[in-house]
Amino acid sequence: MSDSPAPLADPHLVYDPVVGDGPKALVILGSTGSIGTQAIDLVLRNPDRFRVTALSANGGRVGLLAEQAYRLRVRTVAVAREDAVPALREALAAQYGTGEPLPEILAGPDAATQVAASDCHTVLNGITGSIGLAPTLAALEAGRVLALANKESLIVGGPLVKALAKPGQIIPVDSEHAALFQALAAGTRADVRKLVVTASGGPFRGRTKAELANVTVADALAHPTWAMGPVITINSATLVNKGLEVIEAHLLYDIPFDRIEVVVHPQSYVHSMVEFTDGSTIAQATPPDMRGPIAIGLGWPERVPDAAPAFDWSKASTWEFFPLDTEAFPSVGLARHVGQLAGTAPAVFNAANEECVEAFRAGALPFNGIMETVTRVVEEHGTPATGTSLTVPDVLEAETWARARARELTAQTTTANAEARA
Repeated sequence: MSDSPAPLADPHLVYDPVVGDGPKALVILGSTGSIGTQAIDLVLRNPDRFRVTALSANGGRVGLLAEQAYRLRVRTVAVAREDAVPALREALAAQYGTGEPLPEILAGPDAATQVAASDCHTVLNGITGSIGLAPTLAALEAGRVLALANKESLIVGGPLVKALAKPGQIIPVDSEHAALFQALAAGTRADVRKLVVTASGGPFRGRTKAELANVTVADALAHPTWAMGPVITINSATLVNKGLEVIEAHLLYDIPFDRIEVVVHPQSYVHSMVEFTDGSTIAQATPPDMRGPIAIGLGWPERVPDAAPAFDWSKASTWEFFPLDTEAFPSVGLARHVGQLAGTAPAVFNAANEECVEAFRAGALPFNGIMETVTRVVEEHGTPATGTSLTVPDVLEAETWARARARELTAQTTTANAEARA
């Protein structure tokens, strides 16, 4: 193990670009989403540590984006939707009033990529979905520290990310990977026996596959622990999110798939664990709150005091751990399979899943149909070329095919269900 390549994320290595004195300059991508809003809360509570120079968002919540820009006094605001610019400009004018210059506005599908490469110390990529790949690559190429919450960009473009990232340049922000990152600081890579990734089990923990056949979108969105966006919440219900995290753990820490275990922990207090060769297990535990992992991503190697709540150890509590039900939730096993295939297989898996989640939300697929359809798309894709020669066009082509095929299979399922009801 000691002869294997250095991992992407290593708590023993610190990458620190020189960008001047004063508070650490940040760019926040996906600022109006769950990760972005919590990051901004952390920044506003720590003005001596952080300042934000640019924000990016899709453009669906221009009022919130304008408020964020004003409170943070950013120099640039970026939106993916060009049609959102007039409303954004109006919202910014309302926030700033007369006589105060408005921030620069960038718009279009490449806007987030532009700000990811702008002058700053750290880029927080909180975008949801594989559209975060280009900003991830831009931040790394520009020499920024990358606080990575956008797991999809690493999963679909693993070899591309690994080719650009310098030792210590990526700090993971997912709660599970921030936990592993911290626990790995307790030993050397040669001491690691396995990584243990915890899963809450989502809203359907304990249900059989048959019992999942008729669950509704509202059921799937009722996560028992975390408040997240709809796509991530449904991915947590199918445990696709956990499958993606297994691939992410493999890529971040260079640990083989057969040494990455998933266990169900309903309380979500232990965010993940590292088992060492001497039998010791180091667990990272906090109450469920993403501000802690975000603070690790933005502040490392320093910790941000009072970033998130701590446990009250004077109160009794129960922590439970259960094995994963692989029959009811086959997504983790499928994710391991595509991770081992590498190449464009992870991109196909992720893109097909994104399409199927949208189809489920629209009522075009039943809950179990999500993974059934994704599995078919992955099988039809076959064995891809090795990931060593992967290019961005390869990823985009694979995603386009997977999305189109997932839509075709969804339409067939919709037609078959309609005929069955007739």
